[in-house]
Amino acid sequence: MAEEADAGVSARTERKALEKAKILERERERKIFRLVGRVLKKPEAERSEEEAAVLLLHRDTVEELCRRQVRSNVLKRKQEELFDDADELKRKVRQLAAAVKQADRLVVYTGAGISTAASIPDYRGPNGVWTQLQKGRTVGSSDLSKAEPTFTHMSIKTLHKEQLVKHVVSQNCDGLHLRSGLPRHALSELHGNMFIEVCTTCDPVREYVRVFDVTERTSLHRHGTSRRCSRCGAELRDTIVHFGERGTLEQPLNWTGAADAAKMADVIVCLGSSLKVLKKYACLWCMNRPTSKRPKLYIVNLQWTPKDDLAVLKINGKCDEVMSLLMEELNIQTPAYNRADDPIFSLATPLRPEEVRSHTREVIAPPDGQEEGSAEAEEPADEAACVQGGWFGRGYGKGRRKKKKAA
Repeated sequence: MAEEADAGVSARTERKALEKAKILERERERKIFRLVGRVLKKPEAERSEEEAAVLLLHRDTVEELCRRQVRSNVLKRKQEELFDDADELKRKVRQLAAAVKQADRLVVYTGAGISTAASIPDYRGPNGVWTQLQKGRTVGSSDLSKAEPTFTHMSIKTLHKEQLVKHVVSQNCDGLHLRSGLPRHALSELHGNMFIEVCTTCDPVREYVRVFDVTERTSLHRHGTSRRCSRCGAELRDTIVHFGERGTLEQPLNWTGAADAAKMADVIVCLGSSLKVLKKYACLWCMNRPTSKRPKLYIVNLQWTPKDDLAVLKINGKCDEVMSLLMEELNIQTPAYNRADDPIFSLATPLRPEEVRSHTREVIAPPDGQEEGSAEAEEPADEAACVQGGWFGRGYGKGRRKKKKAA
């Protein structure tokens, strides 16, 4: 027994010594990295003999730090916003207009960049949501119900009406495509719609369109909205697909419509999307076809995208400016957004009396000023019942934390 106890003590001592040695080795490596990093920041002419000797002694560390610097410089260049000058922009838009006219089945992919003109921040721009979170800054929940369809939204709807655009595939959750008047059969909202909640217990899934952001109490893997289905009584869920989740709802995601449209497309125009998420959806790109049989790709974005090298044309400009020039080139008038024509009011399901105080989000008022439900809709819910949440800026941070923990 004494021998077994001694062996156990010896094994623990050896394990602790090994762990301590690893900690000391990591600390030594960190000191070397810091020392070499400081030396590399100095101009070569200003380095002392001792500093030059340090670089020679730690060549592997020098190479690794140089590789990291190259990667950092490449990343910075990709995050920079580039603008075509006025003449170049007009020349490129003429090319885009020719492609739009000649296309038999044109599909438009849209990202957050088409909604920045509606005061909704994008995600990966210099001041984007993801950019801010990566810098360790906080992004609170936002009530985006005041936002209205932009010139780009209205132009896309008009191009569909003129039968020049067959389908729109959107990553945006802001509901502005729907509110522009774009028919739902021509729209795939891959990441959900902040105005729609559903009962997944009912078969088929029962949908409720609201005139306020339904995501107040929801977040990553928590989709209950606190309201109940009027038919079966089950709790309703939002339709948002957060970073790290997989969306399965038929509507409003409409993956079938998106995949079918991509399969038939001869031209794809990407507006305001970094394509860092969309590139992962293989069914949208027909990459299994020979290059000559793939849809021709046109990209409008201020930053680098992973599809730039495959594009026939890359336009570095703001979406509203590009679409304004395009509609002028096509000689098509774009109507301004008119709240009186907003389909959300005809699609919306009024809250039941007991649900009026179930949210604190601002209600979109119809032009006559009479808000949905009753006058009580303006009253906020009890402060104790308010839970901060919502789709905007949520999910990404939690997804990153979970990833780090797993690592």
